[in-house]
Amino acid sequence: MTHDGRLSPRAREEALDRLERDELDVLVVGGGITGVGTALDAVTRGLSVGLLEQRDFASGTSSRSSKLVHGGLRYLEMLDFGLVREALQERGLLLTRLAPHLVKPVPFLYPLTRGWERPYVGAGLALYDAMAVAGKYDMGVPRHRHLLRRQVRRIAPDLRTEELAGAIRYFDAQVDDARLVVTIARTAASHGALCVNRTKVVGFLREGERVTGVRAVDLETGRQLTVRARVVVNAAGVWTDEIQEMVGGRGALHVRASKGIHLVVPRDRIRSEAGLIMRTSVSVLFVIPWGRHWIIGTTDTPWALDKAHPAASRRDIDYLLEQVNRVLREPLTHEDVEGVYAGLRPLLSGESEPTSRISREHTVVTPVPGLVIIAGGKLTTYRVMGRDAVDAAAHSLGGGVPPSLTDRVPLLGAEGYETRANQRSGLARRSGLHRARVDHLLNRYGDLIDEILDLLADRPELGEPLTGTEDYLAAEVVHAVTHEGARHLDDVLTRRTRISIETFDRGVHAARPAATLMAAELGWDDARLEEEVDHYLRRVEAERQSQLALTDQEADEARVSAPDIV
Repeated sequence: MTHDGRLSPRAREEALDRLERDELDVLVVGGGITGVGTALDAVTRGLSVGLLEQRDFASGTSSRSSKLVHGGLRYLEMLDFGLVREALQERGLLLTRLAPHLVKPVPFLYPLTRGWERPYVGAGLALYDAMAVAGKYDMGVPRHRHLLRRQVRRIAPDLRTEELAGAIRYFDAQVDDARLVVTIARTAASHGALCVNRTKVVGFLREGERVTGVRAVDLETGRQLTVRARVVVNAAGVWTDEIQEMVGGRGALHVRASKGIHLVVPRDRIRSEAGLIMRTSVSVLFVIPWGRHWIIGTTDTPWALDKAHPAASRRDIDYLLEQVNRVLREPLTHEDVEGVYAGLRPLLSGESEPTSRISREHTVVTPVPGLVIIAGGKLTTYRVMGRDAVDAAAHSLGGGVPPSLTDRVPLLGAEGYETRANQRSGLARRSGLHRARVDHLLNRYGDLIDEILDLLADRPELGEPLTGTEDYLAAEVVHAVTHEGARHLDDVLTRRTRISIETFDRGVHAARPAATLMAAELGWDDARLEEEVDHYLRRVEAERQSQLALTDQEADEARVSAPDIV
């Protein structure tokens, strides 16, 4: 690996060679937020580390969340103060030290419909803010503020305020979840971790009862691999049970999948300076600012169908539209929905033997020697999950491993972010880009913006927006391949960028131009380029068909009709 953590095609090949040649201290299975967080924690403690992801980094749950970094207001009602305090501490760390280029404060309105709600909700938010201040890392996040009806009307003119008793404005934070995952993977790689996507674990190596590594296959080439490790950490999320079955079904955890869907609508469809959080009869509804868009979510329903393709049905979409339209002057319709995405949250449904329960949100177990399993949790507390998993691995290694220090390890892009942000005018002049475009790049790459600007200096033509989208430069597609491990068109349009949910055509017009840029970097011939474009277009059409289906079963059947490049 290069010192800058570049996940280039060549770096991937070198990592595969080393994974097969060297015995590792820790091998992580799973490239979502928990897996990359575990890899970063382990490598910064001085351990030799590998990570294998069968699809793409963040291709599961970790790219399909509500994209919030938050303390979890609902846990206050459950009186789980420790969990809220922990999450708020992590929120503050991300905002101020670890990833200020990626994690940003975001305002929310909590509408009040009954008089008794103001003291009740206000007390909860006062405690929430107090816990954040006590965490000492949360400088710069404004505290909550009570609003009268007329003040709500000024902030959110499109809300139906007639039935409101006012609102409370408070702040949490948000992040592009997939970008956070890739940045953590690159950070781990910059410290020496061997992070490889598109490589599937197909079995475990055993010496007696002890797990000593895995058998894997590179899904890009079919190459068979034997990877030896003193400890294997399973961080496979909703696939946890399947990985456990490979070791004889001796699992200490049982994970069930819960489906959450989100809608993306244009920003101009709801005039408001803040997001919304509202109770529904069965869950909580968020309306979250997202650049030129709003994200509306989420549902929470059991999912027992294809885990690789969670599908949104028309019933799901109707439910979210019905809930948000309760408070909007001008109702949203299906025609307003420019993007839909569905994800699966791994929920712990009980254990079959004693476990080391770290918190209500996540659990770490060691069912057999040499194997650590971590499941549950949420995006905000990924660093804590990684620390707890490596603590368990350190015990399995016999001790002598230094304590975690990831609370003091900024992610790539963070170190010089504020300096580069202060230099944005000069960066704009030097590159010929509009200052707003420079801001866009700074908030995606931090001080790694120089990687993009260097690319533009060599290839000025890449400074134009990618055909089919206004928000992303052609250079970002090339950079996704040369620095961020993108191997397929879907990786770029769905995760390295958000074109698949931020454009009304879901990236159809951007598909061929993006694939052409990727082909030059990955050596695709014309047939392979056509295959990538065809796969993406068919995936979009399958998703559209699934969203016309009424039931999960019908949606699943429509969604999996598209070919899958794993």
